[in-house]
Amino acid sequence: MDVMQAIKERRSVRRYQERPVPEETLQEILEAVRLAPSASNRQDWHFVIVKDAQQRRKLAEAAGQPFVGTAPVVIAGVSLNPERVMSCEVPAYAVDLAIAMSNITLVAAGRGLGTCWIGAFNQKKVQEILGVPERYKIVQLMPLGYPADRAGEKNRKMVGEISSLDRFEAS
Repeated sequence: MDVMQAIKERRSVRRYQERPVPEETLQEILEAVRLAPSASNRQDWHFVIVKDAQQRRKLAEAAGQPFVGTAPVVIAGVSLNPERVMSCEVPAYAVDLAIAMSNITLVAAGRGLGTCWIGAFNQKKVQEILGVPERYKIVQLMPLGYPADRAGEKNRKMVGEISSLDRFEAS
């Protein structure tokens, strides 16, 4: 599958099959993360791959979203330098982790897997569950697995509603 096709087919999955993710596919996904660009190519990140069912259930509870625990894998993207801000005044960690986690979603879609961006969770509880030191910041949880239902149609704005040429013009 080419990249544009993966982008078109990618969707947020909230129901997963009880089917493991093949180890070679997981390693390919991690390679895509490793190759992701980051500010100054620092790769100030760490990814916790959670396969243990009890750990996944605890993460689901900390997120208040039971479906998170039903995915065979949950990937936590952790910033190792949450204080770093780029010269444009934007926190580097948020951008870097979003890029890396996007690579996960695209490779997963290309392999028939589903993901869901999870930003709603209790930071302190998830840090405790995963043993992440307080000085770091968990940016995102991402369940990963084979979808249990069919894709619905995406509802997206038209290009003209989200872009302008040469100067900012928002409607």
